[in-house]
Amino acid sequence: MTVIRLPAAQPGTVLGTAPDTAESADAYRATGGYGGRTGPDELLAHLTASGLRGRGGAGFPTAVKLRSVRDRGGAPVVVANGEEGEPGSAKDRWLLRARPHLVLDGLARAAEVTGAVRGFVYLSDPAAGESVRRALAEHPPPLPVEVVETAHTYVAGEETAVVRRIDGGPALPAAKPPRPYERGVGGAPTLVSNVETLARIALTAAHPDLRYAVARHTLVTLSGGPGAPVLTEVRYGIALRALAARHGTPDAAGALMGGLFGGLVDAPALDLPLEPGALTAAGTALGCGAIRFLTPGCCPVTTAADAAGHLAAESARQCGVCVSGTAAVGNALASLAGATAGPDTADSLHRWSQGLPGRGACGLLDAAAAIAGSLLRSFPLLVRSHLAAPCPLCSAAEPADGRRRLTVAVPEVAGPPGRTRVPAPAAAPRTPPPTYPAQPALKGTP
Repeated sequence: MTVIRLPAAQPGTVLGTAPDTAESADAYRATGGYGGRTGPDELLAHLTASGLRGRGGAGFPTAVKLRSVRDRGGAPVVVANGEEGEPGSAKDRWLLRARPHLVLDGLARAAEVTGAVRGFVYLSDPAAGESVRRALAEHPPPLPVEVVETAHTYVAGEETAVVRRIDGGPALPAAKPPRPYERGVGGAPTLVSNVETLARIALTAAHPDLRYAVARHTLVTLSGGPGAPVLTEVRYGIALRALAARHGTPDAAGALMGGLFGGLVDAPALDLPLEPGALTAAGTALGCGAIRFLTPGCCPVTTAADAAGHLAAESARQCGVCVSGTAAVGNALASLAGATAGPDTADSLHRWSQGLPGRGACGLLDAAAAIAGSLLRSFPLLVRSHLAAPCPLCSAAEPADGRRRLTVAVPEVAGPPGRTRVPAPAAAPRTPPPTYPAQPALKGTP
């Protein structure tokens, strides 16, 4: 079961003061929520000054995204994206279960800034859906807001997949351009924003004096140690090594960063600060804030095989290059862990890590390439040793099983007063993505 650790300072935090209990509208209003002190132009100025970046993975400047939708004119749409595709992340589902009013307030604020006339909350977690619907009934928003549910898959949260699903189609990525801010739900300019980003917009509106603290704190899901996974809120700049020590893995051999998108880093990289720019410059990424530390008893090759296997299983199978590419990377890493790799396996992984990024409709193929490339870059001697002889750690581990080993559960959240606490289910394999006919592989794919 994932546990929550509160930060030392409480003001302006997304976790709040009672993260294990669903917040009521009255409790939220008591903290300054749903207030009308900050107007849309003033809020946009605060978001610009603070430099708040999106928390969905790409880290795009929030103010720029809001302004882009606003400036398209027409009748914009705003979407709270709570479909959490990364297996190692639990923050978005927890937010919707525990603090739905904070998210809905942020959605309403984003609608004011962009001039949106409709809103949607997009999710796949039934408990989160129940919590959001209850919150909507408690405090009806100033614009129509609809809850749209989808199957829980890796690609379902990609912004064009979100638009397609809300429009009644499959939750599958579409070719770009146009991007949603140009032409989204129903053909209207659409803001698709991660729920943590919206929560930070609401906090900025309620506490503009704390805008820099709000923008420079982030939720992280930490896993991989001997204890339970942890959801906590930290300030940008803290060293990854300090986070590892807090999580009970001070001797970590490295980490799997950003869910799966940031790839693997080695032990020296744990001296890096948890700051998007610094991590990007070092060839990794904060992504959705999911960090899995590599314990001494876990071989990075096993973790890489788990990650690539998960991505291959989650492919929507609508891009031939993704089907063949993720399968090739996953099979190669599984053979490396299973002591059946051929002498050219490392060369193939290097070639795919360089040639596959940017060729699929979404970031899934890029993530698989990043896993392969980062393993070769961060653990080259380990890869060579696996080619020479079986690895005792990999031999002791079960075959690649990213769905079980990499997935974390949502922290337990009690219902509002009068409702019985319902324990969150243990981490379980996710619903397999829908089966679509495989497309022919593009020329030059593995």
